[in-house]
Amino acid sequence: MITIDGKQIKLQIWDTAGQESFRSITRSYYRGAAGALLVYDITRRDTFNHLTTWLEDARQHSNSNMVIMLIGNKSDLEARRDVKKEEGEAFAREHGLIFMETSAKTAANVEEAFINTAKEIYEKIQEGVFDINNEANGIKLGPQHSPTNPTLPSSGGGQQSGGGCC
Repeated sequence: MITIDGKQIKLQIWDTAGQESFRSITRSYYRGAAGALLVYDITRRDTFNHLTTWLEDARQHSNSNMVIMLIGNKSDLEARRDVKKEEGEAFAREHGLIFMETSAKTAANVEEAFINTAKEIYEKIQEGVFDINNEANGIKLGPQHSPTNPTLPSSGGGQQSGGGCC
């Protein structure tokens, strides 16, 4: 559970581990997902080189509005870096992705990666990009939103206390 714009948001997260042997199973996770974190290891060039294939898979099997964040992991291993931060930024820019570097070991930017992805999804909901009545988009309204009034409060609102959107 995280809070965005004063609203409780529940994230459901699957880790597909990026294993080539699980690729066919991984494709099923894209269906019904509102967001994805595409992660590579900054100390292993081959993981960066495979990004295009993983991104194509994600885009082919998901909603066209899915939010995708590119993550360069292991930022704590600067001395062993094999992929420059600028390369990750350029790849993200070229493909319309959000970018950041993290360290799972030190927890640097890990929570921020999930929160920033959720914020982007939330903004798309607010802009009407995601149809909140279609669960195929990977978004479910919380119990406080009745089917007769499924719209989310505007970000400037605050009319609803303790509410969540998803």
